[in-house]
Amino acid sequence: MSRPLGVVDVTYAREGDVVARAARAAADGFAHIDPLVGVDPATLALPIGCPTAFPKPLPGWCSTPAPADGVRDDMWDRAVRWWRAAPGALCEPWAGAVVHSAETIRAFAAAVPGVRFLIDTGHVSDWGGDPLELLEWADHVQVRQGRPGHTQVHVDDPAGVVDFAALFRRLDDIDYRGRLSVEYFDLPEQGWGLDDPRAWALDLAGRLRALGVVQSS
Repeated sequence: MSRPLGVVDVTYAREGDVVARAARAAADGFAHIDPLVGVDPATLALPIGCPTAFPKPLPGWCSTPAPADGVRDDMWDRAVRWWRAAPGALCEPWAGAVVHSAETIRAFAAAVPGVRFLIDTGHVSDWGGDPLELLEWADHVQVRQGRPGHTQVHVDDPAGVVDFAALFRRLDDIDYRGRLSVEYFDLPEQGWGLDDPRAWALDLAGRLRALGVVQSS
């Protein structure tokens, strides 16, 4: 099955405002863009895929990264309260967060009935997990290459652990109906520096199109 492929807005952070970023992403052949919540879709050259609410989740269709672990003693309980108060919001696990593994995803789902997740293959690879085991929890999937200790590496990095052909077979097996977005970003202040996230996103998109698992632009 060939699927549409979008991109996360932060990949184009150097391209000006969100209107300019969406126009550039459209020219690059992506099917949708994932900006921050509150953007007027009528102003964009692409439809909105899954918007991001930060730092707290909001009710409805959006995603928010799980809060960082260790900031306060009660961060797990705080996260549970936040997502219980925001029905429909997706939780995005990552290696330094209170939700950071298959076990904590299951525990969070038990604590917040009905919660669903944004599964990012780079974040899962960073904590040493297998994204194929987590796709059943996903209502949105972000794709990028990663490896233990590194959220984002180039698609051609020989140490990268994400098997994209297997990933898309698993999506077909579970009849995944959500959207997919590429994400690379330059966030050096958070330890995720990258010289050219747009180029890396396009390289990954090209590889997925060559595999026949996403639609051509």
